[in-house]
Amino acid sequence: MDATHLNNSPVSLPLRSLSRPLPAAFLKNRTLRPSRRRSLCLVSSSETLVGGSLREDGRRRGGEAAAVVVSKKEGELGGDLKTWMHRNGLPPCKVVLKERASHNERHQPIHYVAASEDLQAGDVAFSVPNSLVVTLERVLGNETIAELLATNKLSELACLALYLMYEKKQGKKSFWYPYIRELDRQRGRGQMAVESPLLWAESELDYLTGSPTKAEVLERAEGIRREYHELDTVWFMAGSLFQQYPFDIPTEAFPFEIFKQAFVAIQSCVVHLQKVSLARRFALVPLGPPLLAYRSNCKAMLTAVDGAVELVVDRAYKAGEPIAVWCGPQPNSRLLLNYGFVDEDNSYDRLGVEASLNTEDPQYQDKRMVAQRNGKLSKQVFYVYAGKEREAVFDMLPYLRLGYVSDPSDMQSVISSQGPICPVSPCTERAVLDQLVEYFESRIAGYPTTLSEDESLLADPTLNPKKRVAAQLVRLEKKILHSCLQAAVDLINQLPDDTVSPCPAPYAPHLK
Repeated sequence: MDATHLNNSPVSLPLRSLSRPLPAAFLKNRTLRPSRRRSLCLVSSSETLVGGSLREDGRRRGGEAAAVVVSKKEGELGGDLKTWMHRNGLPPCKVVLKERASHNERHQPIHYVAASEDLQAGDVAFSVPNSLVVTLERVLGNETIAELLATNKLSELACLALYLMYEKKQGKKSFWYPYIRELDRQRGRGQMAVESPLLWAESELDYLTGSPTKAEVLERAEGIRREYHELDTVWFMAGSLFQQYPFDIPTEAFPFEIFKQAFVAIQSCVVHLQKVSLARRFALVPLGPPLLAYRSNCKAMLTAVDGAVELVVDRAYKAGEPIAVWCGPQPNSRLLLNYGFVDEDNSYDRLGVEASLNTEDPQYQDKRMVAQRNGKLSKQVFYVYAGKEREAVFDMLPYLRLGYVSDPSDMQSVISSQGPICPVSPCTERAVLDQLVEYFESRIAGYPTTLSEDESLLADPTLNPKKRVAAQLVRLEKKILHSCLQAAVDLINQLPDDTVSPCPAPYAPHLK
């Protein structure tokens, strides 16, 4: 994953099945379980973490998440998040919680952290003591087990989600009740009040048709399902959970949809701290995201200091302005997947172009060796960053030219040379550029809308919020692809003789 904030996106890490047999104590506890297994998730609270009640989930239409209702009486009893934090050790700080209306009138307004006074760059906005930070070390009660889980690539997100679901069941008896209630209120929504596509209905995912993000969403969702089926192993290994909830086997206490909603909520707010032990690197910090806005061009980050996690702002803020933090070097596809928003000014935005040498080529092994000698793989992903499309196309050319070499003597010349230089005839160069043009045209044609149609959609102030962020994403992707296409066309126009026909290429490299 990505005191940077998630410098890499919080990708769901696969849980590894453990083959060790379960002790007799576990089996004995299992036999003592009450017969009403599925009702356990209703204990102590009618709401699930983020997702609404089970009864509400049963009435969901088209995948729309149910509204989460927090009564006025409940608010009066519990006080707001910041009040609770001050009562439990949060020192005086320079922020206040404000609210922004939701796009959906059925949902409560979302909260966000704003400056309570004028701030200057370098000011400490807040410092949250470790006693108010949720980490694996706290969840599992044993740093050795926590590090074992992290070292073996067991998902930190799944463990944190499981812990808060159990705490949610305790209702107001839980120390974390005010924080969990705030997560319920946010419902996994980011600064644009839109949920991650992981919670969208199938029909809503069609907004992403043509974008590689759609496949990423489906892949991540399947990863979450695999993690769900491994929860019982995590629960048993974690001594603290086993002792506190000896009868509440996770997959029997929580349906998959509830776990998925909780997982997505945790994904939207987890912070990756640096220079701490493995057991503390993934943290849930009240006043952190999603209450903080993410910006790609921001340098402020939540940082672990002695006994606390603090935020030092990187710019001046007027009182009342929302405070932002860096979201790490993430492309817009990850920002949408993880946090439900798209950054129009994201210098880290990119698209991948996968090129691979033809395995049926008689000279495949020689070409593979030359590619590796020049730092490339037989299946190589080239990243095209927004604003640097021309450079990316130039970076692809030597690899593609290598794939087009057909004469054995030319191949020997390439092997004996130093560097990625290949002998290129005018017809070979035209063939390489034509392949690039066809590839980019094909990718653009895969979107159901044009750039101008996207612009018209985004000009509509009543546009569905999910459709809006999807339109923003695909529009930015198309702009990258159009720039790549133009770069390839420009190179064709610069050929000494653009009337030359492309050479035949029986073993041309593949582009995906």
